[in-house]
Parts: sequence; C-alpha cells; structure tokens
Amino acid sequence: MKLFIRWSLLSIAVAVFLSGCGYRNPYVYSGPDKSIYVTTWKNRTSDLQLDAKIYQELLKWFQKSRSLKITKSKEGADFILAGEIISVDIPSLAFDGTNTASDVRLTLKVRYIFKDLATESVLIEMPSQDWQQSYTITADAAVTRDNANEAQDKVIEDLAQSIYQRTLLEISKL
Repeated sequence: MKLFIRWSLLSIAVAVFLSGCGYRNPYVYSGPDKSIYVTTWKNRTSDLQLDAKIYQELLKWFQKSRSLKITKSKEGADFILAGEIISVDIPSLAFDGTNTASDVRLTLKVRYIFKDLATESVLIEMPSQDWQQSYTITADAAVTRDNANEAQDKVIEDLAQSIYQRTLLEISKL
C-alpha cells in the first residue's frame, strides 16, 4: 500500500513538473488550424500498393496533430504535399557458403515537395532521397517474404516520420 501511494505521488510530481516547465511534444503542431492536401504519390515501381502504404503512413503521422487536417481536395488547403516513388531496389549484400544471398538491403528512392499554396513558395523540396533497411533471406520463403514486408514497412514509417517532422518545422516557422 505504501509503495502504491509513493508511486502515485511520484507520478503526480512528474506530471506537474512537465506541465510547468514548458515541455511540448515536438511531434505535435499546436498552432493555428492548417490543412494539407496530401496527394497520392506517383508510383514508378511494380509494387502496386506502395503508394497507398506511404499515403496511409503519412496520414497516421499527421493525425498526431489536432491543428493539422489532411484533405483530399486542393481547394481550401493551406499546403500541398506531393511525391513520387522513383524506385525500389533489392541488391544482395552478403552471401553464405553456398553463394546464395543471406542479407539484402531494400532501398526505396523517393522525391517530394511541400508547398505553401497561398504564396506558392516551396517550403521543402527533396529531389531524390534514399531510404534503406536490411533484412534476412532464409530457406523458408514465407519467412523471407515476412522479413521483406517488415523491412518495407520500416522504411515507409521512417520516411513518413521524417516528412512529418520536416513539415512541422517549416509550418512552425511561418
């Protein structure tokens, strides 16, 4: 019982400290309401669902900020975020004793732009960016496929998080 009371008091003290010290979550935009038109990215790869996965991951990140709204219409939006999936490359990295690949590095190459629609100014322009994640090839094709899917999901999550953080930084400068 004493341990529970001490833990409760400590939790309250930490909460009071964090609220009083001016701490703010860097992953959340809390300024005036803004809307972002996020386009479906052009997909130049044979992975037909890749553009949808990136779009969904971007939506997930932007939903963290209550003051930012994602819209499917350019009319009335404050900003536009558009991109293109240039390529997905899966070269072999390492070989085992039988000359078969054991590790592979998935590389996703993208480009994107973030513009202020009111001023037509480009806030972020990334003409080419590579995102990489290694995964292991096993004798079991299903496990290898799962490993490849996990690597791709990780690359997409990292990409979306980076874009989200960069856009928050640019919006907060305005």
